[in-house]
Amino acid sequence: MHLGLAIFATDESVDPGWLANRAEALGFESVFFPEHTHIPASRATPYPVGGELPREYSRLLDPFVATTHAAAVTETIRIGTGVCLVAQHDPITCAKVVASVDRLSGGRLLFGVGAGWNEEEMRNHGVEPRTRFALVREHVEAMQAIWRDDVASYTGRHVRFERIWSWPKPVQRPHPPILVGGNGERVLDRVLAYGDHWMPNVVGGDDALLARVEELRARAAEAGRQIGVTINAAPSRPERLERYALAGIERCIFYVPSAGPDEVEAKIARVLASAATVGLAP
Repeated sequence: MHLGLAIFATDESVDPGWLANRAEALGFESVFFPEHTHIPASRATPYPVGGELPREYSRLLDPFVATTHAAAVTETIRIGTGVCLVAQHDPITCAKVVASVDRLSGGRLLFGVGAGWNEEEMRNHGVEPRTRFALVREHVEAMQAIWRDDVASYTGRHVRFERIWSWPKPVQRPHPPILVGGNGERVLDRVLAYGDHWMPNVVGGDDALLARVEELRARAAEAGRQIGVTINAAPSRPERLERYALAGIERCIFYVPSAGPDEVEAKIARVLASAATVGLAP
């Protein structure tokens, strides 16, 4: 089971490159950066986990700038978006950015995607919240066509273009792995439709999560596919990590605080100690 780190990288935290360099030196497989372009001051949409929205949400660095910064100072560690809110991006432009980062990193990008939860943020981008899942699917499918085809076309309800040229193509073929975030009722349908991995957050106990993992694997096998699982915001308790490893989870991502080096190092040390307890190592 691969181990990775993630951070809400801001103007007040350690730099993406610092974290990626440190993670690579310690043997972690990957480092991820989430996205919010902004946080509406209205705050009408409640924070999904309850309470006040943490300060770092409104100060995030752009995830593609962060991944590029991380790639530039490392050699082997995988760099990822965790997750890119693709409904809020133009798909032709986003395809170009993803391919560029994958090209400049030597094929190390993991493309985590999601629909988001902040309805005011979506609307500020011209996205109607009730259509966001359809938009995510069409944007991803349109990008897949651009990455795959020398002369790309796509026709959907929300996205349409005919016969376009767009290079560079990603190093990873046919495209970087697409990790579909979310825990909703129909998320497995979305993973099977256009994803390579499911990237759930840990919400509640592990029994329900791992039951859904088994459901996903069974459905993928019926379709003749293999779908991986990347657990986002994984807990670091040894007994839970051991259970994930025994269940064949491919990757666990641990968040470090949006803070300075001392606090980040302390969290990394706790993760490493917990993993070592059950025989896991980055």
